[in-house]
Amino acid sequence: MIQLLNTLLIGITSGGIYALMAISMVLVWRSTRVINFAQAGMALLSTYFGYEAMVNFDSFWIALPVAMAGGALFAAIIEVVFMRLLVKHSSSGPIASVAPIIATLGLLGIIRAVVSMIWGGQDVRITGPISNDGFSVGGETLVFSPLKLLILVSVIVLMLMLSILFQKTNIGLALRASAYAPEIARLSGVKVDLVRTMGWALAGAAGAVAGMFQTVNGNGTLSPDSIEFSLLLVSGFIAAVIGGLESLVGAVIGGLLLGILISFVLMYVSSALFFIAPFIILLAVLFIRPQGIIGAKAGRRA
Repeated sequence: MIQLLNTLLIGITSGGIYALMAISMVLVWRSTRVINFAQAGMALLSTYFGYEAMVNFDSFWIALPVAMAGGALFAAIIEVVFMRLLVKHSSSGPIASVAPIIATLGLLGIIRAVVSMIWGGQDVRITGPISNDGFSVGGETLVFSPLKLLILVSVIVLMLMLSILFQKTNIGLALRASAYAPEIARLSGVKVDLVRTMGWALAGAAGAVAGMFQTVNGNGTLSPDSIEFSLLLVSGFIAAVIGGLESLVGAVIGGLLLGILISFVLMYVSSALFFIAPFIILLAVLFIRPQGIIGAKAGRRA
């Protein structure tokens, strides 16, 4: 029973972090219709901003907002300097729709190389804000800890705040309009370029949270070649697709579902499936519900 409960709790915690990355990818998709595969590199760089704040202030609660601010600023710069020009120059041609996506893959490699040049290849450490020792229940120690509870609560709070932003505010309406019908949005007085930059900035901040929590939830070490961030990108993208790619709530549900299923596969089937289990789960979900868990079926166009 304890093993079953621990497996479930491990999955929920991992799924919460996947959900954070999925949220950041959904934010870019909803505001610009681009799948940002550079998100892992941006999260990595933002986490290093948080590390520098830890070195100078020795406080996770200062490091986290610094990482979020740095991630938002860097993402905004990438959108203005790189993505905006790329989209304008690739507005026509046979690969116009995929050129920005391909470019983000190259951007991922560039960011990793720059991080390695600045901070070197050695591991650095980020200390969590609260204990990662599991709660004790009936004399048994669970893997679920105060830190993991904080991660889960942070995911839910972030999802609620962003959902309210998208659904209940003029900014959210502008973000959606700029993504779906930019020309009509411009005619309505929406500053489309500025709004898209805002969408990237929000995604950068969300990715920074994912990077910081991914680091402290593990062994607390960070390096430019960290495989955890590559896995975070893959898992976050799969979680976003499972959720429907359009919904922040779907991103969270997809992340939690993916984390739980992977945890059970590793515990009760084989740990050798660690790298392929997410793709198997993705294929299974797409066969059953191609539009994702909270995705609407596309209408047929004449």
